[in-house]
Amino acid sequence: MVSNSEPLAEGTVIMADNQFAGRGQQNSVWQAQPGKNISASIYLKPFFLPLEKQFFLNMAVSLAVSEALAQFLPDGISVKWPNDIYFGSKKLGGILIENTLTGSSIKSSIVGIGLNINQEEFAEDIKESATSVIQILQKNTPITEILEQIVIFTEKYYLVLKAGRYDSLHDEYLQRLYNYNIAATYKQSGTVFEGTIKGVTDNGRLLVQTEQELVSFNFKEIEFTHTK
Repeated sequence: MVSNSEPLAEGTVIMADNQFAGRGQQNSVWQAQPGKNISASIYLKPFFLPLEKQFFLNMAVSLAVSEALAQFLPDGISVKWPNDIYFGSKKLGGILIENTLTGSSIKSSIVGIGLNINQEEFAEDIKESATSVIQILQKNTPITEILEQIVIFTEKYYLVLKAGRYDSLHDEYLQRLYNYNIAATYKQSGTVFEGTIKGVTDNGRLLVQTEQELVSFNFKEIEFTHTK
């Protein structure tokens, strides 16, 4: 377990062989078989990032993971807002970023990355919605090779973030965004409605065009169902 109080160097990567309690956005559970998947944390110090632009770190890491996976997989990788990595219509993994704040700035961030790599079977309740690299390629892929690419591309996009190139990150993120500009059905508080994702705000809210208006949603306020 990594503690924010430990004197870690920026860029430190911690890899766990066994994951006992994977967490997703707002305590959603991520399940992983020991030794078959990536469960890693990267320690960063994005003190330069304004609090109102915290979500750009999520964008940068999402793009890094997507581009790393693209070195091994065919076309079909996308980012399902706000923090899931998809291949086609199935979940390949997810990202969780925990920030430690000092006053009005970010002191440090622990970027948690969980990806299904060589896991061939999933629990009954998620096997229809989850996938892994081995299921896609039908062969084992060394975990260290994928993790190495993740580190390389995280550095690339972190430098883009540090340079303040927010428009570039935003545009690339939309290009990778699952269901972007595609009519689909969604659910909010039990009510199903039709909408089209039109963008993401700087603070991470999802913009969806309904029949009546353009609506913004915060995390967990909207549920994805299926494309039309």
